[in-house]
Amino acid sequence: MTDLWSDLLGCLDLRAEPGDAAKSGGAVKPGGAAEPGDVFEGRNQQLSYHRVFGGQLLAQFVRAASLTCPGKTVKSLHAAFPRAGRTEEPVRYEVERHHEGGTFATLTVVARQRQGVVATASVSLHAHEDGLERQTTASVPSVPGAEHRVTLDLLPWETLAVAELDSPKSEPPEYDLWMRTPTVSAELAPALTAYATDLSLIGTALRPLEGVSQRDAGTAFSSAVTSHSLWFHRPFRTDDWLLLHQHSPLLAHGRCFGRGDVFTEDGSLVASYAQEALLRFRPAGG
Repeated sequence: MTDLWSDLLGCLDLRAEPGDAAKSGGAVKPGGAAEPGDVFEGRNQQLSYHRVFGGQLLAQFVRAASLTCPGKTVKSLHAAFPRAGRTEEPVRYEVERHHEGGTFATLTVVARQRQGVVATASVSLHAHEDGLERQTTASVPSVPGAEHRVTLDLLPWETLAVAELDSPKSEPPEYDLWMRTPTVSAELAPALTAYATDLSLIGTALRPLEGVSQRDAGTAFSSAVTSHSLWFHRPFRTDDWLLLHQHSPLLAHGRCFGRGDVFTEDGSLVASYAQEALLRFRPAGG
């Protein structure tokens, strides 16, 4: 767990290219400032995964935007993935600032490798301000006991779930996942949460199908995330328990769609997300 965790944190420590925010060539640490038009480089996780994990790209998008506008936090991010990233090559993040005022900022971030663009993101940021608060959501269940501990290979932290994501039986297209990271700075919470939201929505969409689960990727079906959106509503931490409450209302025309909300243990809604993915089933006996 520690090695995977340290590896992920290292991927979030983006490095500015010479001539940009860190003209001395040093790394831009969390809380550092960047200049308009900065270019960052992010290394890839050391995984056996066959392509760059989309969650890594989402997390690095959040970090690139946050470093560009250090006085603001990411409030929304809309990413598209035109091609798979290659794990053997670092990813270059090119930031274009469209607007930055006292309260809001809007950026485009392009993730690029030698083969071309692997992902793009439109990002909106917002400076903290007080105001009226109202929340209308269903109540959040209690955190499950340790007997409900689950292992999700790409999440190097504690995870709990009452339902089985990869059940061979037909189940409702819903999945609740509790997660808690090791102690970490709150400023990394959006990036770490973005990373987690990319992992199990396709599996959630597959739950109603008898005898098919996410484990059958590459055999019964092929899948790839095509777009992913996130909204961050309130400040929060990931080293406290969070609930990822997921639902997939649609699977059709070679695609699936899912969405989720992120709640704290006390029921505060802190983030929401949605995803569309390619999901093509192979003919029986093919």
